[in-house]
Amino acid sequence: MTAKHLTGYRCSVCEAEFQPGPLTYTCPHDGGNLDVLLDYDRIRQTTTPDTLHAQTERSLWRYLPLLPVADPGQTGTPLRRAGFTPLYRPPALAESLGLRHLWVKDESSNPTASFKDRASALVIARAREIAAGVVVTASTGNAGAALAGMAAAVGHKAVIFAPRSAPPAKIAQLLVYGAQVILVDGNYDAAFDLSVAAAREFGWYCRNTGYNPFTAEGKKTAAFEIWEFFRYGTLDKGYSIANVGGAPPISNPESPLAIFVSVGDGNIISGLHKGFKDLLALGWLEELPRIFGVQAEGSAAIANAFAAGSERIRPVSASTLADSISVDMPRDGLRALRAAAQTGGAYLTVSDAQILEAVAQLGRAGIFAEPAGAAAYAGLVKAVGEGLIGPGDAVVVLNTGSGLKDVAAAMRAVPDAPVIEPELGAVKRVLDFDV
Repeated sequence: MTAKHLTGYRCSVCEAEFQPGPLTYTCPHDGGNLDVLLDYDRIRQTTTPDTLHAQTERSLWRYLPLLPVADPGQTGTPLRRAGFTPLYRPPALAESLGLRHLWVKDESSNPTASFKDRASALVIARAREIAAGVVVTASTGNAGAALAGMAAAVGHKAVIFAPRSAPPAKIAQLLVYGAQVILVDGNYDAAFDLSVAAAREFGWYCRNTGYNPFTAEGKKTAAFEIWEFFRYGTLDKGYSIANVGGAPPISNPESPLAIFVSVGDGNIISGLHKGFKDLLALGWLEELPRIFGVQAEGSAAIANAFAAGSERIRPVSASTLADSISVDMPRDGLRALRAAAQTGGAYLTVSDAQILEAVAQLGRAGIFAEPAGAAAYAGLVKAVGEGLIGPGDAVVVLNTGSGLKDVAAAMRAVPDAPVIEPELGAVKRVLDFDV
């Protein structure tokens, strides 16, 4: 695979098409987000689903023939470990919801413990292709940590603008990876605007989600993994995830696969949509999965537009404990809206209390999610209650980040541990099960 599979860009607003450029970000006519255009005919001539499935690469780079960058090399580094995350099948959660087919795709196993590693791996590969010396991004923590970690893995320079209110654990990651960290006395939107201004002033390559078209290209690889799993039952012939025997994990579902994902800026859900659309265009997928976006009630700009039946997204004053999805004005809002509208999905909103309850519920299934990741499961709970999801539907929930990213929030989701005297009698008094 070489970068010549990249044939250009198309504006998501006016649909104008542009030739590839090293520093192309958004449409010069209306500022719309750009979709990367690939040479599907050439891909079909050189690649098949079976050849993808037969390879042994256990990262997102197994899908290199479907990506708009050349092979970045760097074998043996964290750059080659992004993606290929597990799909768990938690029986207790499925039973509690009355569902027969439920999976949780856990992105916390990525090198920096979040979904954002997928985008940063692609952006760093692109930065090396175009000989960009410095990569910059705005982040509440996860995107910045992903960029800092991927950049550190290959000796690249990264600059991160983050709100000073970002969780300390996330700021610690940025610093440990050696990035230039600049805390902004403002919210994420202020950090975003400042990072773009700095990129223009200093000629840096900007990674920002909903701005750099390559971020969605990285995030679409999760769609490829879901597709491959449901097509073959495994992610490669020697490695079975949540299924035995290499057969498709479900036959004859009662409706198209439903995917639940939390939404802030909108780039993850639009990336998933792009991945499934690529597969559809290649003729490797018969029907798009239904994609359900989940937003916090206090940060619901896209959900508000969906409920109004409008593509006009109005900013909000975001307020939610789920910092990773706390956004006033989503930078990839239009494509995020269409990801649900064009697939028969929907948008749901959940309260902070419901998010914390979802953190606890996922934890009892062995999955430690940060609030933004748990929001997707909270959305599924609501969708089941509203009849949007039925017992026979096949469902995948994305946990987008590790609970270790925000320990303070995790502690709010569970009761305090008791403190006792060092004696057996005290142990018996506090046990919450019979012995």
